[in-house]
Amino acid sequence: MLSAILTLSATNTALGGGVSLLAIYSLGLGLPFLLAAAFTGHFLPRLRAMRYWTRRLQIGAGALLIVMGVAMVTGYLSAFAAWLLKVFPSLGLIG
Repeated sequence: MLSAILTLSATNTALGGGVSLLAIYSLGLGLPFLLAAAFTGHFLPRLRAMRYWTRRLQIGAGALLIVMGVAMVTGYLSAFAAWLLKVFPSLGLIG
């Protein structure tokens, strides 16, 4: 979405339209960082409480990445995606 706004602002012939599109692009790019900074104090105690699970989550995520990489190389990832769409047709509506 943001890249489309950036492309539109580059091709816009009116100065005001290009500036407003770039302002929207900048807001969309910077707003998540501002929100993260605003709520850091709220989430830090929860992150400290999750410290027990951090190592297990890292190992699980690493194993999942390895499995996905092997599935991509062997071609099973496409078969898995087709199976998911067959079982859950509503996933085809996403994106």
